[in-house]
This record gives sequence, C-alpha cells and structure tokens, in this order.
Amino acid sequence: MPEWPALPPLADWRPTADAVHLWTQILGKVRLDRMPWTNHAWHSALYVSPRGLTTGLLPADGVEVELDVVGDRLRVRSASGDEWGFALGPMSVADFYRHTLDALAEAGVEPDVWPEPVERPGPVASFPDDDAVRPYDAEAVRAFWGALRQAHRVMTTFRARFVGKASPVHFFWGAFDLAATRFSGRPAPPHPGGAPNLADWVMREAYSHEVSSAGFWPGGDLGEAHFYAYAYPEPDGFRDHPVEPAAARYDADLGEYLLPYEAVRTAADPDAALLAFLQTTYEAAADYAGWDREALECELPPARG
Repeated sequence: MPEWPALPPLADWRPTADAVHLWTQILGKVRLDRMPWTNHAWHSALYVSPRGLTTGLLPADGVEVELDVVGDRLRVRSASGDEWGFALGPMSVADFYRHTLDALAEAGVEPDVWPEPVERPGPVASFPDDDAVRPYDAEAVRAFWGALRQAHRVMTTFRARFVGKASPVHFFWGAFDLAATRFSGRPAPPHPGGAPNLADWVMREAYSHEVSSAGFWPGGDLGEAHFYAYAYPEPDGFRDHPVEPAAARYDADLGEYLLPYEAVRTAADPDAALLAFLQTTYEAAADYAGWDREALECELPPARG
C-alpha cells in the first residue's frame, strides 16, 4: 500500500506554507490568463504532478510551468525540450514573481497577470510589492506534496464512481486546496459570495449549480491538515447525518465535515478510511437534497491484475 507521509504541525512550517500558497497563486494566474474560460474556473486550477504542482500544458504557448518540489526548482518546459527556471529557496514573493515572469519571457510567453492575491483575509500586498524574504522548509513542502499525491490517488478513484457532471481532481490556488466536486445537474440559488479579496461573481458562477464537494488542505486555523466535505446549498439534515470514519465531525462555523489527515494516515487502511469519508458525506448531500443517484452513479470497473 502506498505510504501516507507524516506531516509536521502547521505551526512549524506555516511561513513556508504561506509563501508557497502565494507562489501557487502566481502560477495559477498565469494559467488563468493563458487558458480559455471553463465553467467554475476549472481552467485556472493546478494539478498534482510526479514532482509537485503543474499548470499542465498551456496549449497556445506549448509550455508547462511546474513547481518542482522534489528538485526545488521552478521549471518552464517547452514542447521542443527547452527549459528555463530558477532554484526554490528562501526568497520574497516579489522575487518569485519576477523570476517566474522572466523565465516565461525567455520561453516567449508574456502573460497578463493580475498581481493581487485572492481569498486571503486582511490587507495583502501585491506580488511585486511583497518584498519580505520568506523561509522555505523544503522537507515540509515535500511531505505536503506526498500527502497531496495520496489524496489525489484516492479522490480519483472516488471520482470514477460518478457519471454525472464532475470536476477533475484539481488544486485550487485561491484556498490552497485539492478538490473534487460532483453536481446534481440542478441550478442552485445565487451564492452570497463574501470570499476575501475575490469578486462575488466568481463565487456565484462557481456555485451556479448544486454541488457536493470534498477536498484536502493544510488546515489553516485548525492547525493541522484536514480533509473536508460540504454541500451547496446545504440541505436540511445534512449536518446531522452519520458519516464515517469515527474521527469525522461536522464543523458548524465552517459549514463542512472535517476529517484530520492524521486520522487517515494512521488508520489500519487509510484508503478505505478516506473513501468512507468521501462516500458518506456525498450520500448526506445527495440523499437529503433528493439527487437522482441511480442516474448519476456507477460501479467501479474490476481492478486490473
């Protein structure tokens, strides 16, 4: 069974996590500019790669931008095999921003990047003005990426059980989380918005239809990494539904079910524990909201040899 890495307490690497969060926002905004709009801003998300997080191929430019946390390097690779980039380490967000745009320019790509961080509370500096040097705990970042890989693997299996509209398993740089979303197919009431430093119309478009969504993130104010699951709009009865495993709970302040990463990692069968959480929280959303589950779900194909 693949190894689920231990994660350090968030307090031990929070300055690094904050820096990498902003780095991913810069890469995400490059992708946002260079890709055609796709519903729910799916065109802007990053993807877990064998070495970190990537924009994937930017088709019009013939390049990929990867935050390679195995090799501690930002890499811009072209279809012709050329590569540009720079070493990752302690640096300011302004330097990361400048070096990234310089590497892209060498590759012949000049994106129009809106330089303001999003979904971060309080006054926030623009990327080119955020000139305080931030630490880089490479081991902590690699551990988090290892957790992302395992979460991505299990969430991809879960996604395969649904034939209705479903998102990819992708990394949203706004909230710094890996997410997968299922849709009932029915319109939802307008979302109230309110995400910090993010236009309300973005949230309304993202939640234009009923969803059951789940994901994984470092945990923010919770102090440790968690899996989460929620429904929009939340149907009556959702928060009182019995979900698995026993370590899962509903957080009324967040409006989400939460499951500590450590409870999954240390379970006798981590894959089964996470799949149980994803399935039972989805059932809570789908059953109480009256989704047509028979039409939307499917059995997994037999495992290959």
